[in-house]
Amino acid sequence: MLKIHYGDLESDNYIFNPDAYFNNTYEDDWITEPLSIEMIKDIDGSVVIGPRVIDSPFLGSIPTERLSGGVKTLILMNHDAEHIFNASACGDNCAKWILKISQLLEKQEKDLLIRLGYLMDFGEEDFNIEIENIGKVVHNRKELVETVLDNKLI
Repeated sequence: MLKIHYGDLESDNYIFNPDAYFNNTYEDDWITEPLSIEMIKDIDGSVVIGPRVIDSPFLGSIPTERLSGGVKTLILMNHDAEHIFNASACGDNCAKWILKISQLLEKQEKDLLIRLGYLMDFGEEDFNIEIENIGKVVHNRKELVETVLDNKLI
């Protein structure tokens, strides 16, 4: 299940700056797997040439470290279950991928816990998201917004 902690988070396994963390920890095979290739294409509009070369329509050939912070954070969520990542590094265009990653992890009987400092738009479709701060599961955008705002979580 996707679990979201809203607001400040103090935890030894919390990564505030996933961009920098990614640059120092990613593995080549993370970049060339099908899900990463799809996310990089969708979020950055770029094509993976190899594990260390990305073809960007705006920048030309770039190293993997020049991917957007949002894509880096998504790749980390998919490969590093030991940490809680600051998903505020992601824009709303990453929301569908966060839901997809959480569904993939559910199949492995794992949860995805992230931190957010804003109300990400998870779309119109129903979902199951636990607001970790208060232990409440919400099922749609309206419930999510109302619960976060009513409880003054951000």
